[in-house]
Amino acid sequence: MILCISYCSRRWIILNFGCSFASDVFWERMAKFLLSKVQTPIYRSIIKPTQLLLHAHQFTHGCSEPAADKDAILTSICDSLSKDGLSWDSLTQKFSSVHLTIHQVEKVLIQLKEPINAKQALKFFHWSAHNMNLQHGMSSYCITIHILVKARLFKDAKALLESILVNKKSMHDGSVEMLNNVLDSLLGSYEVVGSTPFVFDLFMQTCAKLRIIDSVVDGCKVLDERGFGLSVISYNTLLHVMQKSEKTYLVWSLYEHMIDKRTYPNEVTYRILVRALGKEGRLKRFLDVVERIHGKRCSLPGMVVNTCLVFGLIDGGKVGEGMNLLKKMLQKNIIPDTISFSLVIMAKVRMGDLDAAWEVYEEMRKRGFEGNSFVSTSFIGAYCKQGKIEEVMRLMREMDDLGMKPYDETFNHLIEGCSGTGYLDESLKFCERMVKMGLLPSPLAFNMMVGKLCSDGEAKRADEALTVLLEMGFVPDENTYSHLANGYMTLGDVERILKLYYEMEYRSLSPCSAFLNSLIIALCRHGRVREADEFLNLLKARSLIPGSHTYKTLIASHLEKGNKTRAQQLCEEMVEMS
Repeated sequence: MILCISYCSRRWIILNFGCSFASDVFWERMAKFLLSKVQTPIYRSIIKPTQLLLHAHQFTHGCSEPAADKDAILTSICDSLSKDGLSWDSLTQKFSSVHLTIHQVEKVLIQLKEPINAKQALKFFHWSAHNMNLQHGMSSYCITIHILVKARLFKDAKALLESILVNKKSMHDGSVEMLNNVLDSLLGSYEVVGSTPFVFDLFMQTCAKLRIIDSVVDGCKVLDERGFGLSVISYNTLLHVMQKSEKTYLVWSLYEHMIDKRTYPNEVTYRILVRALGKEGRLKRFLDVVERIHGKRCSLPGMVVNTCLVFGLIDGGKVGEGMNLLKKMLQKNIIPDTISFSLVIMAKVRMGDLDAAWEVYEEMRKRGFEGNSFVSTSFIGAYCKQGKIEEVMRLMREMDDLGMKPYDETFNHLIEGCSGTGYLDESLKFCERMVKMGLLPSPLAFNMMVGKLCSDGEAKRADEALTVLLEMGFVPDENTYSHLANGYMTLGDVERILKLYYEMEYRSLSPCSAFLNSLIIALCRHGRVREADEFLNLLKARSLIPGSHTYKTLIASHLEKGNKTRAQQLCEEMVEMS
């Protein structure tokens, strides 16, 4: 029979690990007798409740502790910390033989959850890890973090957050899974501790400090779904780190979410976002957009930033999201009416609903707002796509009459629209007017005009237009030269095609398949078969594919020269290619 003796609540309790008979009176008398006889040093110091329990535990030879004993040990630990305020060494001396599970550690922490015991909870957290060789799990970390934040011990809480985020990141080998796991654990233990929402602000600020930003936007969405919104300070901290990183695009995703959840920006937010625009090379563009709508250069960063966000969503095809954000901005009065009207018109135009766009425009005029070049350009672009050039010309005359200044996008629409409908003279005139204003067409618009001119036998006019643009710094691409080569091939001007080829080489542009095919055919037509063969070899060396028309022209040229062997060889090549 093995006895465990404890004095608890002013009466002796004798626990019998081996027999279950005898009365309470018997065991009480036995306890007094044993205490009067115990002489060994190890028992002479027994005064407090659980010490007899602990020593008896050493001699149970594997017998498991009853649940009541475990609870008594945990209670004793809590009392030693909360009431007695034992030091680290005293805890070690008193509970050296105790071996707790992670679950029991968490129970102790929860019993110490009140702010008055927060420092003792932190002491126990570290002591249990050190003295019991415990590997704290995510749950015990998060419980302790909640306790510390609740007690406003932010520095200690942040240290634990950094520890768990760094450790779990290395374990999971990825910040996304790690962030989600820690956040889930914090949410799971929030109610148990009776924590405060600021714990999630501190969590996100710590993520920012550690540059863990990949899944932050998703984390913010999870928190909002659970009713925990971040402060503008936390958003600014995250935005600042995102702006400094190579992932600037995250800035706009987070800012969009921020506005969507009605956490409105302050001046610090706007300064960060303006720096992000500058870093992305988009600041001038949106300063220009605001100027075209507002009529003057804007020095308000908020106006530029909010215009950029809504414009970007509409321009990217997310019209519904853009309109939703615009509505919330208007409710908070962080975007002017002139800009909001103009962006709504742009959205309606992008959706293909021109009637609705004109209705918004008329409403805008009724409220005393004048039209602007941004709105007119939106309508011009829509009518150019529909091929309604008469409407386009009417809008341009209206812009001129009202003193509105067309800009590069206006002219690009005009050049593309006129070229696509065969109004080539008008297209060239708009290009010339654009150049006089110091503007350059986009490669897409210019190439479309050049292609149509060359197909119409006007390669020389297209080439002259290119010469003027080159002097202004225009950078042509492979398609520009390919259109010109095709045009000169039609005109039979092989020398001009060769000059274009060497010009491309000078500009470090690699001739495309269409260009080289045109050159080979032009050389064949002028009887320069040997040179044509050389360019055929160049074309194949660059892993480009000769066209069947190119092969047929070469074969015919060699037969005309009496070179049947070469013609047969090319014929076999053509069959293999096909």
